Amino acid sequence: MVKILAMPEVKKQMADQGAEPHPEKPAELAAFMKTEAAKWAKVVKASGATVD
Repeated sequence: MVKILAMPEVKKQMADQGAEPHPEKPAELAAFMKTEAAKWAKVVKASGATVD
């Protein structure tokens, strides 16, 4: 998957669709997801948003 996301044609196709590919190894992705979840959890909590 990392090799595919690093391919120029795949990057271009994703960029054309408004996506940013991040070819990362599983451990790097897990660390990123953990940090993002913690960051956005604070934002959601502060906003008072709820799930209906």
